[in-house]
Amino acid sequence: MYIDLNADIGEGFGIYRFGQDEAILSVISSANIACGFHAGDPLHMAATVELCLANKVAIGAHPGYPDLAGFGRRDMTLSSEEIKSIIIYQAGALSAIAKSLGGSVSHVKPHGALYNKAAYDEKTANAVIEAVLRLEGPALIALASSPLVQMARQKGLRVYEEGFADRNYNQDGSLVGRNSSDAIISDPVVAADRAVKMVKEKKVISLSGQEVWLEVDTICIHGDNSLALQTANEIKRALNFNGISISQPVRSENTRR
Repeated sequence: MYIDLNADIGEGFGIYRFGQDEAILSVISSANIACGFHAGDPLHMAATVELCLANKVAIGAHPGYPDLAGFGRRDMTLSSEEIKSIIIYQAGALSAIAKSLGGSVSHVKPHGALYNKAAYDEKTANAVIEAVLRLEGPALIALASSPLVQMARQKGLRVYEEGFADRNYNQDGSLVGRNSSDAIISDPVVAADRAVKMVKEKKVISLSGQEVWLEVDTICIHGDNSLALQTANEIKRALNFNGISISQPVRSENTRR
């Protein structure tokens, strides 16, 4: 049994550095690299790609809304063409950087408000799907069990369904909003227990205490969390203790494990 473990990283820009990317990359199997709109810049992107290559970690683009001040976590009203263009622009830049260093982009995971809106809003979902299809190659990482997953598969896109060990869930499988004090799970041990349950039982406990069905291919750790490294290490320990290996997703197109 195996699961992909991913983290959102490369979120520094200019003179600012955030997170513990180098240490986290020794634990995870896939990385989602900020591409300059909500965080990141060309130098940070290149440095993060080099770290991914050194650690044999899959390189993913993490495009967000053009919202540096809000870290891409504020909703924006954009046209479908605008959404497609900003995704292609950001992922294309990372792809060029990766190629110049001997790597390639394996997946695209929208960031923040764009990710959450695409999961349930049909117009945004279609724009995201079309953008990734135009990139000709990368898979899409999407919120597990969300409408976006089935929509993308119906259009022939490879999709990896994502669960969150360090986020709370509503009963409908959506994530508890960031404006809630209950949005984040800060205890690494609790996060690790949730990761194991997702893999072994295909379930997560919602904020109301009820079980929610989730079949996940990859589990996310937020790199901007102050306890991200401790959480990553605890999740790895718990997974390995339960006979679960950490490995990049290898699912063939439009099929489940």
